[in-house]
Amino acid sequence: MSIASNLTDEQKSKLGEWAVEGIGLSGIQKRVEEEFGFRMTYMDTRFLALDLGLEVKEPGDDDEDEPEEAEVVKEVQSETDLGDSTDEPEMPQGATNVTVSIDEIVIPGAVVSGKVRFSDAKTAMWMIDNMGRFGIEPDEVGYRPNEADMQSFQQQLSEMMRKKGY
Repeated sequence: MSIASNLTDEQKSKLGEWAVEGIGLSGIQKRVEEEFGFRMTYMDTRFLALDLGLEVKEPGDDDEDEPEEAEVVKEVQSETDLGDSTDEPEMPQGATNVTVSIDEIVIPGAVVSGKVRFSDAKTAMWMIDNMGRFGIEPDEVGYRPNEADMQSFQQQLSEMMRKKGY
């Protein structure tokens, strides 16, 4: 059962207003605790935003000079089913052959980690630490995947993590 199913329509509406205000995930997390009276982890807040289809902007998302991580934090609602079927996941327009894996042995300092291979065959390591912060480290210094690949990566990662219980 998702967190979103436990919220009233009024609370969901309030979350949407906060996202439009551009307060960011940590701000939403803080306001949920202050105004709704329950505490959520940063990761729960990210999943809630995904469940509700909120486009949460983090501070610096519009700044071109921000590091790669600021761009990765953009939220995308996941509709992809990555079960054991042989069906290809639904990809955003223009994305092809993006593959995501979760490590069996997690890298030090992470709660969950893995690898991603983008459609141009460039690869990166990703991780989420115990504070719910996301990080991605491309193998090639300065590499930035295209927007369609990032959306596909986020959708696949979100679905994989849900299926694994994260």
